[in-house]
Amino acid sequence: MAKQYDVLFRLLLLGDSGVGKTCMLRRFTEGEFDPSHISTIGVDFKMKTIEIDGLKVRIQIWDTAGQERYQTITKQYYRRAQGIIFVYDITNLSSFQHIAKWASDVDEFAPDDVQTILVGNKADEKFGRQVTKDQGQKLAETYGMEFFETSASTSSNISQSFIRVTELVLQAQMRYVDDLLGSLDNYLDGAALQEEKGSQDNDAQRTCAC
Repeated sequence: MAKQYDVLFRLLLLGDSGVGKTCMLRRFTEGEFDPSHISTIGVDFKMKTIEIDGLKVRIQIWDTAGQERYQTITKQYYRRAQGIIFVYDITNLSSFQHIAKWASDVDEFAPDDVQTILVGNKADEKFGRQVTKDQGQKLAETYGMEFFETSASTSSNISQSFIRVTELVLQAQMRYVDDLLGSLDNYLDGAALQEEKGSQDNDAQRTCAC
């Protein structure tokens, strides 16, 4: 049976409870929106395969509970994450302010090379907005992240945000492979020089013996 994907990446959704992480995930993976779902308990995940630069990329997306009582559980998943989407609700100022806490947890528990983006969700709820787009952009710049405003309800920027963080992970993996191959080339070049030098020394010794 032919392999259904070329690479597998693990992504993590982080943010306060109620910011719409599960709705974003269902919109992206299933094309559905259900605002009446119950809060995630612990962690849940869904899979989706997308194509980037001719590669079939399988992404495993972990949806974490935002409540404090589950955070000991969810932190265990940070170490395995290759990409993280921080999510806040543009109609909830405290969820935006809490991004600093989530980012601090990631700095402590996630791999150094994890790729991150910032998402302000529920962008369709214009009249309830408490966080401006400019504030979101500036916070993202503070952490060196790309920024999206999304709406799981209308599907605005949902695919774009998931695909972008996957692209960043793929690029990071390719850089790692290039660095690894570069180190291997340097090692082989060094070994070849040592071998050539050793051969020259042996030739010199044989000449002296004559």
